[in-house]
Amino acid sequence: MWKRLGAYAWSHRRVLVAALGMLALAVVSELSGPFIAKRMIDVHISGIEQPWYEVSGPAPQAVLYRGHWYARADEWPAGAPHGGEVRILQVGRAFYFVPQAIPADGERSVADGRIRVQRQGQVEEAPAVRLSAADVFAFYRPEVPALWRLALVYVGLLAVSAVFTYGHQLLLQVMAGRVLQQLRRDVFAHIHRVPMRFFDTTPAGRVVSRVTNDTETIRDLFVTVLANVGSSAVYLAGIYTALFLLDVRMALICLLLLPLLAGWMVLYRRAAGAINHRVRALVGEVNAMINETIQGISVIRAFHRERRTLAEFDAVNGELFREQTRLLRINSATGWNLAGALRNLFFAALIAYFGWRTLHRVNLISFGALYAFTDYLTRLFQPVTQVVNQLANLEQARVSAERVFALLDEPEEDGVSGEVPKIRGHVVFEDVYFSYDGRRDVLKGISFEARPGQTVALVGHTGSGKSSVMNLLFRFYEPRAGRIRIDGRDLSTLPRRALRRQMAIVLQDPFLFTGTIASNVSLGNPDISRAQVDEALRAVGADRLLGHLPNGWDEPVHERGSTLSLGQRQLISFARALACQPAILVLDEATANIDSESEAVIQEALEVLKRGRTTFVIAHRLSTIRNADLILVLHQGRIVERGTHDELMALRGRYFRMVQTQTGLGAPVAD
Repeated sequence: MWKRLGAYAWSHRRVLVAALGMLALAVVSELSGPFIAKRMIDVHISGIEQPWYEVSGPAPQAVLYRGHWYARADEWPAGAPHGGEVRILQVGRAFYFVPQAIPADGERSVADGRIRVQRQGQVEEAPAVRLSAADVFAFYRPEVPALWRLALVYVGLLAVSAVFTYGHQLLLQVMAGRVLQQLRRDVFAHIHRVPMRFFDTTPAGRVVSRVTNDTETIRDLFVTVLANVGSSAVYLAGIYTALFLLDVRMALICLLLLPLLAGWMVLYRRAAGAINHRVRALVGEVNAMINETIQGISVIRAFHRERRTLAEFDAVNGELFREQTRLLRINSATGWNLAGALRNLFFAALIAYFGWRTLHRVNLISFGALYAFTDYLTRLFQPVTQVVNQLANLEQARVSAERVFALLDEPEEDGVSGEVPKIRGHVVFEDVYFSYDGRRDVLKGISFEARPGQTVALVGHTGSGKSSVMNLLFRFYEPRAGRIRIDGRDLSTLPRRALRRQMAIVLQDPFLFTGTIASNVSLGNPDISRAQVDEALRAVGADRLLGHLPNGWDEPVHERGSTLSLGQRQLISFARALACQPAILVLDEATANIDSESEAVIQEALEVLKRGRTTFVIAHRLSTIRNADLILVLHQGRIVERGTHDELMALRGRYFRMVQTQTGLGAPVAD
């Protein structure tokens, strides 16, 4: 899963590399600060306790004190002549001038005008004169310009770090947006290629949740998690490098933090992984329930089911709340408080170790180095805290990515590429068996032949298998056994998309897309011109039912054509089928719900639509198929009767009884 996400990110590697480069520069700029502070303390502040030489007269960096000039030994040119060595030492909050050489390293005290320095059991004394504040500042004055320069460098580095931080965050946002765009496109395109069986068992709301909510969580992975975790990793590397440069032994103590952090992440994933999976699944269920409610709102209100629907939603919503609360408990337990406890633990260990080294005078470090080390240790827990605080987002992104990639891993429709020559519409079913669930056949040994230009009607009670025959013809599903041929070629060898371009279907409840009447006829096909759209609409008589609209064929169509009548929507779907000039046409209960006022127009449109092409009609209203060339009567997945209307009426079988029932001249057909 991580490898696949990495592949998406790597496809935008230029932006990613630029972002990581800016991140590295930002980290280097920011982490240079403690080293500058160390130099300011050790060289320019604590450096006053370096040995001083008496010099002959004014010189750069020289200080006048009681008629004599003094210069720091580390700033005096090597080999240049100088006088005796003096010292300036701090005892408590006061500074003292010592007119001779004396060790500065040791425990200091002042009494009766003399300074005592005790170290390793030895005591050295020398006369000492307390300096006034003005005198102390005089000795510091040569260092002020350097302190200002270092301060300006420090501020400049912070500004540089801020610029590069902005740049890397912006580039990561851009990269994340591109990754999300590509991922959503891949998922959306894949939805068009999965078999129809997938949609039989997967609610639409769950699919929508994966395309929207889960991909948005993955976006957070790149924008928030990658930005924080990536920058934290670079910060950790930089900080540990600095720590080892300062003091190896103390850095090794801090190195123990890494296995603790790794173990922490493993434990968190074990504790939160299953809960995150459950949360994402429940979010999908909530979306599915909302989608189903919106689609069926009229039924819910008509049957007074609002309270029951709300109760079902409350049950799922309540479970989602409980699982999210469980996750919050885990996040709270492993969040900031635990990071703070670790920080305090490492500070205590560091202070104890530093105290031991000072007590035993082993490998002492300067105050500047100690300040820098403490600063870096404080900074060390900032990325640690960032990583810890992103564990929840990281785990959610991982679960969401698994769900998205699980959808992308759904097998696609098998098929071959290429084009199909213009087909004539000669369709043959040979002993076809088919099952939706793999256990119970809904079609059993179906065999028939439809010659080019013929109209074949399929009749039978609900569940007899009529629509299943058409689903196989369109290759929405594959037969379990048997063979289907078109113009002598096995249907399974024909490319699905190329085949469907020469077929059309009109459903009982026509589906219209948001747009205009004209766009719903052409469906954005560049091969269908506006002139062809106009011609198709006029040919089916749409001007009689739609001609009064103020914008004509450019009249807006809202979701599913909610502002149009069923007859108007059906005419648009007829024009859509006619515009693509199919060789094979399927009419699936196309006139079942048409009102009597529109029926005459629809019937005329049907005759125009069927002319010159092989037509399959699925009909409950048997009066509409009297002129069919072949009528197939299906019962429990088998063809029990076949022939023309007159032949079947003469047979006085099942078809005869169905006609009698519909015309009110006989009893209903018993199954």
